[in-house]
Parts: sequence; structure tokens; C-alpha cells
Amino acid sequence: MSYYFMVDTYIPEDGSGEYDDYIVQVKPIVEQYGGKYLVRTNTVVSLNDGRCPQRSIVIEFPDKAALERCFSSAEYKAIMMKRVNSVDSRAIIVPGIGEEMLLSD
Repeated sequence: MSYYFMVDTYIPEDGSGEYDDYIVQVKPIVEQYGGKYLVRTNTVVSLNDGRCPQRSIVIEFPDKAALERCFSSAEYKAIMMKRVNSVDSRAIIVPGIGEEMLLSD
């Protein structure tokens, strides 16, 4: 069952620098592990004054194991600090509806 990685990114006023490089490098890594970008945009309309990200991303993975392999891979770890050092990003991982129904049984 699908799992989703969702992240809001808050980019500092002095630019994103390393983050732009990260964005280019992370896409093929995500795709290598079966991830499919559903949303990857800087066009964000906030409905909450306290939550105004400059970028939002939603990635669908075929299952939780694929998601975990992606973000624990050597390839990802090699570029992770470009994101950590340049932006404030807030991510969550959620199961698809079918998986959530199985978990609640």
C-alpha cells in the first residue's frame, strides 16, 4: 500500500543556495526507490497565517519500506545536509487510505 512523504519548506530571505542544488540531486534518488512526485511547487496558498511555506512537496512511494530505503540510502545521506543547512523543512509520512484502514482494525 502506498505511503506519502509530505514536506513544507521555508526558504530564508537570503536565498536557497544549497537547497536548489539539493532539489536537482534528490529527484533521481527518489525515483530510483519508486517515489513519484505528486506535488512539487512554489505556488502555495496558505489558509493559515502561522503556516506559510515557500514550497510544498508530496511524494508517493509504493510502500513504507521503499520510502524508508530511499531516505536511509547512502545516496540520500550524501546530499541531505544541503537541505538541512539551507532551509527549514517540516516533513511527515502518512499511509494511504487502504493502509490506514488496515492499521485501525
